Amino acid sequence: MGKVKLTKGELKKQRDSLRQYERYLPTLQLKKQQLQLEISHQASLLEEKNKNLAQKKNATLIWSGLLSEPHVELKPWLLPRQVIRGEKNIAGVDIPLFEKVEFAPAEYDLFAMSLWVDAAIGILRTMVSLQEEMKVIKRGIEVLREELRITTQRVNLFEKVKIPEAREAIRLIKIYLGDQMSNAVGRSKIAKNRIEAGLLAGAAA
Repeated sequence: MGKVKLTKGELKKQRDSLRQYERYLPTLQLKKQQLQLEISHQASLLEEKNKNLAQKKNATLIWSGLLSEPHVELKPWLLPRQVIRGEKNIAGVDIPLFEKVEFAPAEYDLFAMSLWVDAAIGILRTMVSLQEEMKVIKRGIEVLREELRITTQRVNLFEKVKIPEAREAIRLIKIYLGDQMSNAVGRSKIAKNRIEAGLLAGAAA
């Protein structure tokens, strides 16, 4: 805390600041709680998607060997043409929201290609979509964690620095002004007594 001016003007300033800090702090604390809850929710969602992806990978093991056939090249049909994202607002913070993945049409000779290819493309595209969704969720968690870090710093600043400093400044100013008032009253009494003593002395003469 810097040097505090021991004046009535400074007392009002410190009181106004304290009211502002105490009014703003609950909003910050609520934001912190909302961010923590959303991070927990997004982390659970990410874990769920990861498990889903692992299950689908395990399911493909039965026929994944077919992908090595010379005439089968599915990669061009598995590359996302566009990942569609939206936005979700959490406690005043915008995070990306996964919507869908668009792929180019899988056009090939139905007579030349094996019958299982259609199903394989569908399953593999689902897996690619899951991977893209997980990327979006991870990005959202990063944004939320950064905002949580900043919000936590602000909460700590208000709780541990600004509010205690304002209260201490108010305490010091009130003590000083109280002392000044007591001194003024004391001086006033002394002056009054001297005047009265002077009047009595004049009357006696």
